Amino acid sequence: MNYKHPQGHVFYRKMGHARPEISHGEGIYLWDTNGKRYIDGSGGPIVVNVGHGRSAIIAAMQEQAQQAAYVHATMFTSGALEQYAAAVAPLLPLPDAKIYPLSSGSEVVEGAIKLARQIQMARGEHGRFRIISRHQSYHGTTFGALAVSGRVGMRAPYLPMMPDGIHIQPPYPYRHPASGAESAARLEEAILAAGAGSVAAFIAEPISGAGLGAIVPPDDYWPRIRAICDRYGVLLIADEVLVGMGRTGQWWGINHWDVQPDILVTAKGVAGGYFPFGFVAAKGEDVNLIYEKLGDFNHGGTFSHHAVGAAAALATLRIIQEENLVENAAVVGQYLGQQLYHTFSEHPHIGDIRGRGLFWALELVQNRDTKQPFPAKEKIAPTLHKLAFDLGLIIYYGQGNADGSSGDIVMLGPPLITTKAQVDEMVEILATAVTQKLGS
Repeated sequence: MNYKHPQGHVFYRKMGHARPEISHGEGIYLWDTNGKRYIDGSGGPIVVNVGHGRSAIIAAMQEQAQQAAYVHATMFTSGALEQYAAAVAPLLPLPDAKIYPLSSGSEVVEGAIKLARQIQMARGEHGRFRIISRHQSYHGTTFGALAVSGRVGMRAPYLPMMPDGIHIQPPYPYRHPASGAESAARLEEAILAAGAGSVAAFIAEPISGAGLGAIVPPDDYWPRIRAICDRYGVLLIADEVLVGMGRTGQWWGINHWDVQPDILVTAKGVAGGYFPFGFVAAKGEDVNLIYEKLGDFNHGGTFSHHAVGAAAALATLRIIQEENLVENAAVVGQYLGQQLYHTFSEHPHIGDIRGRGLFWALELVQNRDTKQPFPAKEKIAPTLHKLAFDLGLIIYYGQGNADGSSGDIVMLGPPLITTKAQVDEMVEILATAVTQKLGS
């Protein structure tokens, strides 16, 4: 087998193992240079939403690159960017939405934190600088994004170097049963403990991502969060980097509860994986207020407002709309959930099955009755990932969900073009991998 070992000049993120070299992709499938086929059951890390090999996106990028591959955002705009903003703004749960494009999820979270601070300053609330977030959350790898993240393992080496935020317990019905109102009350307690006049914003994923694994909060959680933010003048930032763009069967995860945030961030699937592109979205009145009171938004990025990225995003958006992929995510996603329940609901080491749309997770436990997790050193989730990969299915996995160290989840987040027949194929392979590692 032609596997590439980490012995050359590439600095790999995961450094200790060989990996196949990619040949090509089409639809929800990938092939390596040995001819082996893989089902992209995780959309990369929940990035590939319209599938691989989409010629319309490639053509749009090529056309824009031929016209002008790069211009700086302080000097020019582009037709692609203006068209994309006009097309996506009506889909956002914000009035008169304005978007600030950047290159990644980490960057848009950094931008949102800075934006929240500057909105508060423009309102005359100069004492508001604190950001509240949740334990076991994940918002990115840059220092600001990592400071508001709650994943212990990713934060640990850098704790002496970063400003720490305020973290509250997230809704986690499987391990900590509580109503949405009870879970939301933790935010109010944190605001009061910090001093209400010092808190600028609360940031959270509408449906938990990689840190906890597709946890859908109780229905009364998000409306109560919105009410608490309003009561204390705190801005609500919806992190839709992972669950936005139709992933959960609605355009935005927050739409499931008909809640309007103050700021929304998204990336990953915005350009379908064809270009690193995402954006911060804000209410038009808040953007105008910054301009009126502060002059400009004090933030930047060399590759912000990128014309080729906007062309890729516009082509991706058109595919999602023309092929009704948000609706497909809802319908096929419901079927995926049913198949996961049918296959795994009685398995002695599957503690919980949860998700929405084409975004699902299995929580793996040592003891189903006590919900005791496997010891972290057993690396159950990474092993399952490798077994599934060897069988031709790419899944996503995480560790530390139970207590920050222990706890294993495996996740499915395939492209939004996935069919029910392909769901059957994915679940069958995943069941084989689970049986190989954990028995039947």
